[in-house]
Amino acid sequence: MAVDPRQVVAGVLTVTMFVMLGNMIKRDHFDSLQVNDSEIPSLHDSTKASEQSLVTLPDGGADAPWKKDGSTLKPCWTKPVLEEVEQSQGFVTFSFTNGPEYHVSQITDAVKVARYLRATLVLPDIRGSKPGDKWNFEEIYDVEKLVKSLDGVLKIATHQPSEISTRNLAVVKVPNLVTEEFIAENIEPVFRTKGNIRLATYFPSVNMRKTEETSKIDSVACMAMFGSLNLQPAVREVVDSMIERLRTLSRKTSGRFIAVDLRVDILEKKGCQGSGTSRSKSCYGPREVALFLRKIGFDKDTTLYLTQSRWDSSLDALKDFFPKTYTKEGIMPADKKEKFLDSEASELEKVIDFYISTESDVFVPAISGLFYANVAGQRIASGRTRILVPAKIPGSSASSADFMSHYVTKRNHFAYSCFC
Repeated sequence: MAVDPRQVVAGVLTVTMFVMLGNMIKRDHFDSLQVNDSEIPSLHDSTKASEQSLVTLPDGGADAPWKKDGSTLKPCWTKPVLEEVEQSQGFVTFSFTNGPEYHVSQITDAVKVARYLRATLVLPDIRGSKPGDKWNFEEIYDVEKLVKSLDGVLKIATHQPSEISTRNLAVVKVPNLVTEEFIAENIEPVFRTKGNIRLATYFPSVNMRKTEETSKIDSVACMAMFGSLNLQPAVREVVDSMIERLRTLSRKTSGRFIAVDLRVDILEKKGCQGSGTSRSKSCYGPREVALFLRKIGFDKDTTLYLTQSRWDSSLDALKDFFPKTYTKEGIMPADKKEKFLDSEASELEKVIDFYISTESDVFVPAISGLFYANVAGQRIASGRTRILVPAKIPGSSASSADFMSHYVTKRNHFAYSCFC
């Protein structure tokens, strides 16, 4: 019986369609192994298609905004040596408060003060934002590495000596980035009189810009800010596992991902409710961040990590543009959630955010403040200078280079006093 050529063609097309369908099913199944959609709510925004159609990627393709960082800097300070005969008998105590971005500044000022006074520094406890939230230093940070990093610079007591009590401690307020002059005029007289003091750091300014002033304790500040605080192994393991998860999810962008400091509770505060007419604001919302990232060249396959702990419906506008947008609850190992996420231990959550933000391929500070300033410092110190500050962009596209942080382009961060 003769074979109709049209039947042969139809048969070939049918087989081809089934092969293509099979490949699609395989690919979708593989994607489902990487992304647990049940952990991130589905989105319902009828304006998604029209909004995305307004955005045109700049020439250069998806890799354009992923430009490599500049050359790695090296420490340019000299480690000072503390002679035994210079050591006094007094103690300096303090506490870590408010989160890791504050801890970086607090340890720096405490070390500077203790070194100047030739006093013994007592390791701090850690206090959360809620009354009763309190941790020992070693529950979050590595004691051994801190002591080793400051060996020979000053003496450290890992536990509060029995002879110290609240009754014989004078509380002294210390401004962030404290100067030698301030220590000599306002702290040293109290220390000489009382013998032991407790520091309470306050922040008249949240920027970390370097100044032209130099002093003999600058090296001490550099070592404290960039070499003393390391996560203890159990916490570091969680951070590393989350970063590895993000890199696995980012296979279409060669393992690269963006960390965005975007927290709904702060965006809802009065200071973030401005009209937003200016090119630069103090904070940007989910949709503003999404449009900014799209207009400077990041495509829909880009993976975003948000410092927001749990999903909020206001983030749907961001996920419309970038489906691979995650909060901690979506990528944290299940066996770690009880301790690090479900226990309302906000301090641990902040620590995770801070260290993932310092190690992402790109950092986007949607909120200005000390978190941005100290994350920028740690990134500069490690050579990860890709920090893009959001802005309202007229038109459909722009160069990401135009939105690099001034901390980097003007080299005016305190970190540039320590690395060269």
